[in-house]
Amino acid sequence: MIMRPGQQLLLPANPVFIWGSLVMALLVNLVPLGRVAWMPDVLALVLVFWSVHQPLRVGIGAAFVFGLCMDVHQAALLGQHAWAYTALSFFAITIHRRLLWFSVPSQALQVLPLFVAAHAIELTIRMIGGGVFPGLSLLLAPLFEALLWPVVSVLLLAPQRRAPDPDENRPL
Repeated sequence: MIMRPGQQLLLPANPVFIWGSLVMALLVNLVPLGRVAWMPDVLALVLVFWSVHQPLRVGIGAAFVFGLCMDVHQAALLGQHAWAYTALSFFAITIHRRLLWFSVPSQALQVLPLFVAAHAIELTIRMIGGGVFPGLSLLLAPLFEALLWPVVSVLLLAPQRRAPDPDENRPL
């Protein structure tokens, strides 16, 4: 892949770090904070991040399994989060090559429609199943997720940005 001028060459992502960050995001979502409609879905955010940056390691299957975990935890209709996360991962993988050419703030604007679509899928399934409408504050969650995109990008790419051990044979 051709890199933008001034873009830093990243080290390979450690699979243990990738899956550890996904499990940590799942644990953050499992914390009983009295979830309200406007709270960002941290797991969805991290799933999109790794689907964009490592589409061969984190894909639709992982999104489906994490979605089922969230469905069981929240006692939601089985498949509500799974379908939303699967669609989110699919569209993130679809745009990952184009998305990486943009700066991080521009990326946040481009993943916003993905988060809106995921929340719309969850809401639609909830409403079809006879659930109650959570209110218009639901519209804030995708916005907060897009605002957290630069923070998540900095945190999750930090281990790849560390300088490798230089030696005389490898001047990077």
